[in-house]
Amino acid sequence: MHLLVFQHIPVEHPGIFRDFLAADGHEWQAVELDAGEAIPDLGDFDMLWVMGGPMDTWQEDAYPWLVDEKRAIREAVVEHGMPFLGFCLGAQLLADALGGEVAAMATPEVGVMDVSLTEDGRDDPLFDGFEPNVRCLQWHSYEVRTAPAGARVLCHSPLCGNQAFAVGRTAYGIQYHVELTSQTVPEWGEVPAYREALKQSLGPGALEAFDREVAANMPDFNAGAERLYRNFLSLCASPSTSTS
Repeated sequence: MHLLVFQHIPVEHPGIFRDFLAADGHEWQAVELDAGEAIPDLGDFDMLWVMGGPMDTWQEDAYPWLVDEKRAIREAVVEHGMPFLGFCLGAQLLADALGGEVAAMATPEVGVMDVSLTEDGRDDPLFDGFEPNVRCLQWHSYEVRTAPAGARVLCHSPLCGNQAFAVGRTAYGIQYHVELTSQTVPEWGEVPAYREALKQSLGPGALEAFDREVAANMPDFNAGAERLYRNFLSLCASPSTSTS
């Protein structure tokens, strides 16, 4: 497999997935959109992953490259039927690009929390082998308020009705974070927007305690990430990968 990865800030990368990809011999190429790197020909890649970032989907005036990114996402998913996996902002960009609605949450989610599989989620092969409730890291104040037409909502939480959704067979958006490593919280804590969101949600000086809580859950987080990764690649290898 040859993966194309859209990044919006250097510290939001595929994380633990890099280990899985290397062990399996898959190649991946990151495009740092915030640094002005150009989007390559999508035809040279087998799938597209889109990571998180501190900007929001609607901030096209401040980040004009969002326009091209959304266009590329539509082309990849709708025209080429490329398998797609988006995390946090990446999930929101998938929704926005395909006609859904992204909006501010009444209460942001920041912390180690649980999401619950919907009936569609329990039946979806991406979540094969997962328990009905999944512990995860949340760090967001916007959500997919309305999923694209025909999408299936796979997970939800008390504060966010759409924690994961699928468009067709192989295009997925996941609001929570799966890609965690031991460096995730310290690195993200240095990003001003993330640090302020953490302070507002968990109080001043919460970073160290948050990092300890994430570390305590890291074995389960990483095991879940590998299961999701294996499930996703199995989907991509199935005879039909159409997103229609």
